[in-house]
Amino acid sequence: MALREVYEDAIRTCDKSLYSQKQIDAWTSLAYLPGILDKPLREGVGWVSCVNKTIEAFALRYPTNRLALLYCRGRSSRQGHATALLHQIEEDTLKDRPFNLKTEASLCSYQLLLRHGWTIIAPEEIQIGGVHFLRYLMAKTLH
Repeated sequence: MALREVYEDAIRTCDKSLYSQKQIDAWTSLAYLPGILDKPLREGVGWVSCVNKTIEAFALRYPTNRLALLYCRGRSSRQGHATALLHQIEEDTLKDRPFNLKTEASLCSYQLLLRHGWTIIAPEEIQIGGVHFLRYLMAKTLH
């Protein structure tokens, strides 16, 4: 449940200029809908970043060559949590031998990924609950 709360908080507190309230509501609804996050949360491999024993951010790979989730509470953004988790996910991926990672990055996260050597493969338009979203298919070759 804590990871779902971080997921929701991250979306609700992201830069309001990037998403409309309708988009934020549609996206946060995924946190608690049965089946949407269940498999990555149950079967994914990942890490959390805590402050005073409270989870402030998390990252998961699912499957092994995909960064499936990377979310940070608004109160802890821009403090290095996501960067540290991203580096850990990349190190773990190399240990498991896939040399490439892929992801679908939101408007909130794609700049972070670009700063850490990821490349945009293509923009992608999707619908969540009938609401339009733009995101970026991204990849990184690990060394």
